[in-house]
Amino acid sequence: MRLVVQKYGGTSVGTPERIGNVARRLMETQREGCQVVAVISAMAGTTDNLLKLAHQISPQPTARELDILLSTGERAASALTAMAVNAFGGQAISLTGAQAGILTDYNISPKQIHELLSDDYIVIVAGFQGQTPEGETTTLGRGGSDLTAIALAGALNADACQIFTDVDGVFTCDPRIVLDAKKLKELSYDELLEMAGGGAKVMQSRAVEFAKKFGVEFEVRSSFKKRSGTITREETPSMEDVVVRGISLDRRQAKLSIAGVRDEPGIAGRIFSNIAAAHIIVDMIVQNASIAGTTDISFTIHEDELENARKILMPVVGELGGHRLNTTSGVAKLSVVGIGMRSHSGVAARMFECLGRNGINIQLVSTSEIKIAVIVDEKYAERAAQLIHAEFGLGRVLPAASATRTLA
Repeated sequence: MRLVVQKYGGTSVGTPERIGNVARRLMETQREGCQVVAVISAMAGTTDNLLKLAHQISPQPTARELDILLSTGERAASALTAMAVNAFGGQAISLTGAQAGILTDYNISPKQIHELLSDDYIVIVAGFQGQTPEGETTTLGRGGSDLTAIALAGALNADACQIFTDVDGVFTCDPRIVLDAKKLKELSYDELLEMAGGGAKVMQSRAVEFAKKFGVEFEVRSSFKKRSGTITREETPSMEDVVVRGISLDRRQAKLSIAGVRDEPGIAGRIFSNIAAAHIIVDMIVQNASIAGTTDISFTIHEDELENARKILMPVVGELGGHRLNTTSGVAKLSVVGIGMRSHSGVAARMFECLGRNGINIQLVSTSEIKIAVIVDEKYAERAAQLIHAEFGLGRVLPAASATRTLA
């Protein structure tokens, strides 16, 4: 008998009616001759509301109590889903992450799940949570239900792992930005990781990393439609035939540039150790060639962290002999991703020429083996994404009026 792990996101269980739809889908999957394990996220908006409530009670809530509080959203949604299955005449039971045997170092002891499956239960697991070896409840970060599903699929040696969400799959670009964006049939783990890092919000990056490490193939598909989605798997030689797989856009970025610091060993370490100590995540980093013993270092962070980073770096710049600290908010990162870049040349040239022809200035460039990312002014970000999407022929064929609106 096939074993299927299905994960349902917050919008998929956002109302009682949608919970009922999920319950019916679970029962339908079981009737097809499958053992079913479902991972359920909190109902849409619940986690944000709990966080807001916590900060109304305490400006700095203790980590342990915050984890216990936030884990209740998934527990409630999974219990409600099990109730719905049972109300429809099925047999389901909900488990917390701890009851499912999930440890937050990603060790899983699924003995109880196997026993329940053998008794014909649909097993519904609260996502986003687990426990420490000492038995303390902990959470797995935003999007952690994705990680729960992937980890369970690996531990259970599932035949299929399906990530149900409010979109049809992974697209060549956000369809809200590019009207003719096309749903991808498949992509590699590395491509989805790069797209997620570039701003695509379809999957949690840690979940994709875990899937790659343990070879868990999964499909992202809509919980509202009965159609196939996008399969993410280990890359195959044929995947390199597609030069550019997709484009992602990450808004609300900020750029910081430290001008004229000494070009000596340890200088960059001093700068970024101070940033790291404040738990500020750095994305792109560019260092200019040395001139007369000095260099400029530029990097990007999320715009919300700009003021904090500025306060941290101002005294450091003086200590390192820097001339000044320049900061710019209101920029965005545009990334072009595809494993075909490994074996095809000219992608960067086409990207830069396309932006240049249309008067869009590039402020920073960063590359990896399968990605080219640029920083542009945020007011040009959507148009830049539309232009690059068209440049590489990634879209579906649309009626003339729709295509005109896309590039307007």
